Amino acid sequence: MGDIINFIGETFYIIYFLVLISTLMVVIMENRNPLKTMSWVMILIFLPALGLIIYFVFGQKWYKKHRIDKRSYNMVSRPYLIKDMKKNNVKLPEKYARLAELLKKTESTFPYNRNSIDTYYNGYSFYDALIKEISKAKHHIHIEFYIFMSDEIGTLIKDILIDKAKEGIKIRIIIDDLGSWGIKKQFIKEMKEAGIEFSKFLPVHFPIISNKINYRNHRKLVIIDGKTAFVGGMNIANRYVKGLSWGTWRDTQVKIQGYAVHELQTIFLLDWNFATKEVIKTDKDYFPTDCNNSGTAIVLTATSTPFNEWRRIMQALILSIAKAKDYFYIQTPYFMPTEPVICAMQTAALAGIDIRLIIPSKSDSTMTQLATRSYLKDILKAGVKVYFYKPGFIHSKMIVSDDILSIIGSTNMDFRSFEQNFELNTFILDEATALSFKEQFLKDQKNSKRITLHSWCKRPFYFKLKESIVRIFSPLL
Repeated sequence: MGDIINFIGETFYIIYFLVLISTLMVVIMENRNPLKTMSWVMILIFLPALGLIIYFVFGQKWYKKHRIDKRSYNMVSRPYLIKDMKKNNVKLPEKYARLAELLKKTESTFPYNRNSIDTYYNGYSFYDALIKEISKAKHHIHIEFYIFMSDEIGTLIKDILIDKAKEGIKIRIIIDDLGSWGIKKQFIKEMKEAGIEFSKFLPVHFPIISNKINYRNHRKLVIIDGKTAFVGGMNIANRYVKGLSWGTWRDTQVKIQGYAVHELQTIFLLDWNFATKEVIKTDKDYFPTDCNNSGTAIVLTATSTPFNEWRRIMQALILSIAKAKDYFYIQTPYFMPTEPVICAMQTAALAGIDIRLIIPSKSDSTMTQLATRSYLKDILKAGVKVYFYKPGFIHSKMIVSDDILSIIGSTNMDFRSFEQNFELNTFILDEATALSFKEQFLKDQKNSKRITLHSWCKRPFYFKLKESIVRIFSPLL
């Protein structure tokens, strides 16, 4: 009996050792960023058992098998976008022509002019506008959210959508399975019974062991009749109206009307194809030809997914920082930036550009707050002005620069948004929108406390130690 046990034990260790060596070889052969490769190698060597589990959950590039093929892309978008571009001669401000060229080469997306923009800085105003636009829908409503909760706000939106579905309006909804983990089955059933098509993005059946939990659809997007779109940082949940127990919730959303909605429609249709494998046969009801209006905004769209060859949103952000001449103001709930983004911020600040960053004084996640604070010394030394928002939680992903460029979408300033999530940002060139963003930023700044390099360096040692330890896990947060 003892010999059998010894044999089983030795066999287990041999298999375990072979799996560990094979995993190390796979990690090295993937030719990732050397820092990431070294991080995985160190984890696997010094925490072999736990490291294997972490790697199989977070480290594998499963998404190589889930690419959206070019045929599907062409079927849902190409004929209409090509027609749009032939009649859409956009004259860009000279310093942002390179931004448009970057997005054209990396994403095949184009700038659209004559769009109108409305801004919303709290949940009340956003939901009010959303409900009004939903009520006016004549053909279809496309909805995509990371979080769609079955609480009071979610129930209100659900009931309105069910009424529209009974009118014959085609409604499709995508939610992220992990982000909307608490949504009730009965809630979904009611919508499906009303004829609403409903899909969960990358369903997670075993969250503890599924590597899908590392790649989430973080987008917030609504398309109505192919003419109106909402994008920004807000999902569907009570917190965006009621706030948290310890403070208010500050967020930003925009409504876009015009031909730029066609790009956003394409993004939704491709996500629908990714989630359901269904290719929707599109026509002029999805890409209407009467989107012209008197708006003044030029809109460019950027997305990121874990299987992109290029880190498009991050690259567009870096280029935007480099193009700033006077100021570049950033709001983000989580600040765990990649080295290129930190370098861009430092370089601009050292060159005399007014770089400001507003982040929450208190976060909804202790781990992300600790990791965020570990990066502040690096930018404070370069002259970046850092502010802690005090009234509650600032979840806004709003950027404004030089009274002309506004950036808004779902992307946080962190590894996950830049490299792992499905994200969506719009780059808006419009003086009125930029001045509105700037005014709101300065209001938020008045409700914030500025952090100086001197005071930050004087913090107790154990604060710095905790932050530095958590920083190691920034790519996983």
